[in-house]
Amino acid sequence: MKSISSSSDESFSQRLIQKFHLSEQLNIIRAGVLGANDGIVSVAGIVIGVAGAQQSQAALFIAGISGMFAGALSMGGGEYISVSTQRDTQKTMTHIQNKNIQANYDGELADLTQHYEDEGLTPDLAEKVATQLMENDALNVTLKSKCNIELQHYFNPWHAAISSFFSFILGSLLPLLSITFIPNPYKVVGTIAAVILAMSFTGYASASLGNSDRIRGVLRNVLVGLGTMTITYLIGGSLG
Repeated sequence: MKSISSSSDESFSQRLIQKFHLSEQLNIIRAGVLGANDGIVSVAGIVIGVAGAQQSQAALFIAGISGMFAGALSMGGGEYISVSTQRDTQKTMTHIQNKNIQANYDGELADLTQHYEDEGLTPDLAEKVATQLMENDALNVTLKSKCNIELQHYFNPWHAAISSFFSFILGSLLPLLSITFIPNPYKVVGTIAAVILAMSFTGYASASLGNSDRIRGVLRNVLVGLGTMTITYLIGGSLG
């Protein structure tokens, strides 16, 4: 039974890897983290601004809900347009490179040989490797070396759009629920505290994905959130 379960898990993992290539997985995660981050900051800025204007509880909730869905649709649509453009560019580059190979095979072979020489191979070995790879799959290998594009692994705009849409809603729920259910006179302070915690988490996640300094990522994220809430609160207070 254990071996059957193990093989089943392994086949599922293989199917998942085939379905979402590493670059596609990273793109989905990137869109999700950015969507959650924007959801927290945007809706926090809206509800804190409305709270600064001393509006009613109903006004706070309506403003937060409106901002949540408007932002989620905007983020999802923006990701769809952005990734669609990137996908179209990948397909265009593939078409151009295919024509280049047909028109100037020897030139493409020379470019690939030079690429491997630049990577550290000796001229003879670079030529042998390039020749073998070109014979096996000229389009794929030249696309990879020139444009870092892999055939059949174009980005899917729907994946990024859906990830961004739902992560924005999840992120925006925190400030919306905080401003709604935390009682006065702790409503604004409690919401700010909740947002700082959430921004610390998304900042850490973003830095981890980019393999950059975690502390710097957290501080940067928290400062952006605090700046947004401070400005909107002051604006709301001056107009309310």
